[in-house]
Amino acid sequence: MKYIRFIAPDKNKYYGIIDGDRALALKKPPFNEIESAGKSFLLNEIELLSPVEFSKAICIGLNYKDHAEEFGLPIPSSPVVFLKPSTSALGHKGKIIYPNMSKRLDYEAELAVVIKTRCHRVSETEALDYVLGYTIANDVTARDLQPKDGQWTIAKSFDTFMPLGPYISDEVSPDDLYITSRVNGETKQESRTSNLIFKVPFLISYLSSVMTLLPGDIISTGTPGGISGMTIGSKVEIEIEGLGILENTIAEEIR
Repeated sequence: MKYIRFIAPDKNKYYGIIDGDRALALKKPPFNEIESAGKSFLLNEIELLSPVEFSKAICIGLNYKDHAEEFGLPIPSSPVVFLKPSTSALGHKGKIIYPNMSKRLDYEAELAVVIKTRCHRVSETEALDYVLGYTIANDVTARDLQPKDGQWTIAKSFDTFMPLGPYISDEVSPDDLYITSRVNGETKQESRTSNLIFKVPFLISYLSSVMTLLPGDIISTGTPGGISGMTIGSKVEIEIEGLGILENTIAEEIR
């Protein structure tokens, strides 16, 4: 199934399921059971939101060899982990705000894992049983602020810096998906998720040994090499095999 979250023409927000050219509204988030709200809407008349409301987005840095190499950094021996706040969430076709305090804003194409069930200290063999599905993430980064802070929270945590979508799918395997990014139609990144240094089952097991993962939480698995800056007005597209295209534009911060 393909899960979405959206604003309907009646101005209410719903979780839903894509069925052909329609969105079938659900009574509640699809973590435990699927319960219809008895309403459906044409896809072209709804506004897509971030497909899930998360308590935390756990992101993995330097999880592709070529990305570590482009920064001149060693291949990590254990996952490099940081968090993004729930206020950074943004949906498909939403506007990424370019902060006035930054001079370089980067895209990062990533496969994101969506947790279905409360998850604590699970093994690698059972890890995928706790997954609702997968979606596309753009780990937007104010690159020039990253080295100033000593760690990555400020550079990664502005509002709108975690675009997700357009939907969550339980119909793909995370093992070997094609991933690419484009800025204004020009291809910037190309790789496959088979190139991840730390694979999805390991990440779920490792992270759940540290913190409890809750329904809706995101694990963003890292970006391949090829990052560069964006400017106001740029259109960034991230495409992952079986997960569609996440599209956003860059907008000026207005105070």
